[in-house]
Amino acid sequence: MAPPTGKRVKGVQIFRPFVYGTTAKPFDENTNPKPPGVPDDHTHSWTVFVKGIDDVDITYWLRRVQFKLHESIPNHVRMIEGEKGKPFLLHETGWGEFEIAIKLYYVPESAEKPQTLYHHLRLHPYGRTEEEKEAMRLNGGQVISWAYEEQLFNEPYEPFYEILTSGALPASSASSSLSNKTGSKSGGGGKGKDKDHGKQPVRSEGGVLERSAMIPLTNRPGQPFSRETEQVEIKKLQEALVKVEELMNRTKEEVARKEKRLKDLKAEAAKA
Repeated sequence: MAPPTGKRVKGVQIFRPFVYGTTAKPFDENTNPKPPGVPDDHTHSWTVFVKGIDDVDITYWLRRVQFKLHESIPNHVRMIEGEKGKPFLLHETGWGEFEIAIKLYYVPESAEKPQTLYHHLRLHPYGRTEEEKEAMRLNGGQVISWAYEEQLFNEPYEPFYEILTSGALPASSASSSLSNKTGSKSGGGGKGKDKDHGKQPVRSEGGVLERSAMIPLTNRPGQPFSRETEQVEIKKLQEALVKVEELMNRTKEEVARKEKRLKDLKAEAAKA
């Protein structure tokens, strides 16, 4: 970690969304043949990764990622250096599930200590219901276990604040130079004009702008996290809340009936 430089920007919190997790698939002669040299007892190929939401670049704040795998795997601690525009990922094969420690190393300008996430590798279909498990089986056997997360930088140092708020970039032209700064207590937006052309970045097809805190508006293939997903989850929570309240009311009524019955029994016993 680099020594702190400059002052902290007081009263400011900036967040950046990202996704991490694993994708696994069983070996199959037709759709996923086992590569030469893979041990006979290995049943799946799998990938663990950290990437930007909507696949936007995050190497401007994340420098490298360490994946700590099961100790039985050769060279079980792997360090992946950031490459602009590419996710941090690791491909492997195996037969068992285990917990992966994912350690995030930030760019030197942040002067932030590394942080660790934990993720359970899933090789087999899972879900709350048999229908959810079956849906995975019908998805070519591919088991997706992804998590949405938001990295929060609280009162960042001035140099890092400049990096985080130096202007949102269209994902298709991330090398464009944008002059106006963005960023606020809520995480930064997508404003800023191109110095050469004076154009505002365009959020096309509900996607996001790089170097911003935007979330995709709608789901697209390979992009399951969006405002649309958020609304679906909120609806599920609201429906679950209604069910919980109904259950609580029924429980209260049952308790009241039992208390009344107990009171009546005591009264009868007293008369006897």
